Amino acid sequence: MSVPVGNLLAGLPSGTLPDEIFTTLTEAAASSGTVRIERILSTGQASPDGFWYDQDWDEFVLVVQGAARLQLEGEAERALGPGDWVMIPARQRHRVAWTDPTAPTVWLAVHIGEKQPPETPGQGENA
Repeated sequence: MSVPVGNLLAGLPSGTLPDEIFTTLTEAAASSGTVRIERILSTGQASPDGFWYDQDWDEFVLVVQGAARLQLEGEAERALGPGDWVMIPARQRHRVAWTDPTAPTVWLAVHIGEKQPPETPGQGENA
């Protein structure tokens, strides 16, 4: 039996990326839907002005490396650094206000209860 393994910090870019990179690490079926774990790499990207993620599933996000500011609707932006995490409940509108443009920000995102994972990850589908 093959067990998936990897390193979240492997293959980080040396410069700025034109877009964030979303990489699904693993996903599994659960009684409430799918559990999908992904790595997100950001190098200065942020949600467009006025854009809010609004998902049907819960999302746990952890900053592994780098720095970011996340905003939940109705709250002030919160600064996140290595080790900081947020559990975002389903339907809680949120946005990425800022990510460090000078060094990669590595996120670990766990999507819990997602009914159908997106076929092509991209801006507006994940936080």
